[in-house]
Amino acid sequence: MELYELTVHELLEKLEKNEITPEDITKSYIERINNKEQDIQAFITLLDKEAEETAKNIEAERKKYEGIPIGIKDNICTKGVKTTCASKMLEDFVSPYDATVVEKLKDEGLIMMGKMNMDEFAMGSSTEYSYFKKTKNPWDLTRVPGGSSGGSIAAVASNMLPWALGSETGGSVRQPASLCGIVGLKPTYGLVSRYGLVAYASSLDQIGPATKDVEDCALLLGLIAGHDKKDTTSANVDKKDYLAHLKDGVKGLKIGVPKEFFQKGINEEVKENILNAIEIYKNLGAKVEEFSFSMADYMLPIYYIIACAEASSNLGRFDGIRYGHRAKEFSSLKELYVNSRTEGFGDEVKRRIILGTYVLSSGYYEAYYKKAQKLRTLVINEFKKGFEKYDVILTPTSPTTAFKIGEKSDNPLEMYLADLYTVPVNIAGLPAISIPSGVDSNRLPIGLQLIGNHFEEDKLLQIAYAFEQAFKFREKYKPDFKK
Repeated sequence: MELYELTVHELLEKLEKNEITPEDITKSYIERINNKEQDIQAFITLLDKEAEETAKNIEAERKKYEGIPIGIKDNICTKGVKTTCASKMLEDFVSPYDATVVEKLKDEGLIMMGKMNMDEFAMGSSTEYSYFKKTKNPWDLTRVPGGSSGGSIAAVASNMLPWALGSETGGSVRQPASLCGIVGLKPTYGLVSRYGLVAYASSLDQIGPATKDVEDCALLLGLIAGHDKKDTTSANVDKKDYLAHLKDGVKGLKIGVPKEFFQKGINEEVKENILNAIEIYKNLGAKVEEFSFSMADYMLPIYYIIACAEASSNLGRFDGIRYGHRAKEFSSLKELYVNSRTEGFGDEVKRRIILGTYVLSSGYYEAYYKKAQKLRTLVINEFKKGFEKYDVILTPTSPTTAFKIGEKSDNPLEMYLADLYTVPVNIAGLPAISIPSGVDSNRLPIGLQLIGNHFEEDKLLQIAYAFEQAFKFREKYKPDFKK
């Protein structure tokens, strides 16, 4: 087996036994990138030469994670390296500082291999809305990897990276993880610092890990979680060892299954797969029970009203004056604003800004935005009620498997339905994980989603790990780069 095929915990074992060096690992991944990046198109900025140089200079007495490569989604600030948000607006922006998560990873000795492609300003579910390139799904190069963290996820799925960071606003780590057959985690809102994450919708955004398996997910979460005084929304909670109870199993634990998530819009093969996964949990000793989630039909409208309203406000700073793209031709200040934003933003970003401005405008604020916030409280309360009874809630991650490139890009409403099962988690600020649970008849991955209570990532990872070990997806299936 090649080094690039191993998980991080397997690489760490080999490093500990002095069977390999950090330089061996970095060279293996660079070679893989050189072979596969032309097909996948996952990187916006590749730092292979810098990574190789850093790996060469690592001393014999290194830190535990020193020499392990990682990819960073291109909306997370990196000092001295471009942070473009996959937009013409920030095409040449070089961040003067590191995001807190990047600082933490550097302190542990991880090597940044590059900045990953994404939907522009994290607005999209397919990574087709990048200004620079369209990332492909490693399982079938004619299909999307999901989004908006498609570059991060596709790079891990194709073994060009051992792990990566993505960001979530409505499922942007979990949904592509489902479509590409890897593990994606959205932590509790506030568990991971957002300082240095370019804001899309501040009350929903959260940085999360993309990994090959659940154990690696627990490792990476442990590295990035923790209170940050630079982020006013950062939660000051006790630090946990996410590996401590990973192998405790699920015997006696209660899993709730909302019946509304298995009704309209779900692909029959996905539904059948998730029902089979439920049987595996029952065989492992978990108690599984169906229940009703009455707010299910309101999730997408609530999410898109709040997210677009916050995007309209957050993206107001990109005006062609302070930083970002500035139009060359204008005859007045107003024209400078209009031309810069017209040229700098793509269609999907413009669509969401317009929608957000509309719902915040005089006469519509009460009818849309304020009502959405009230309904958000009802969603939070409904989840609270669920967690009084269940340890986790189980749903599909995505209603379908990966769709063809271009299939939904001209139909925004159909594209938004890709987030049907993931947005409730962001609305309520809960943690959730997507783990691969099989493939469909086209040999495309299907993802199982587990939703946990606030700050119970350890329990979530424990329950995900039990399924992973029983099902052994990585042993059964691998992408074969079909065209």
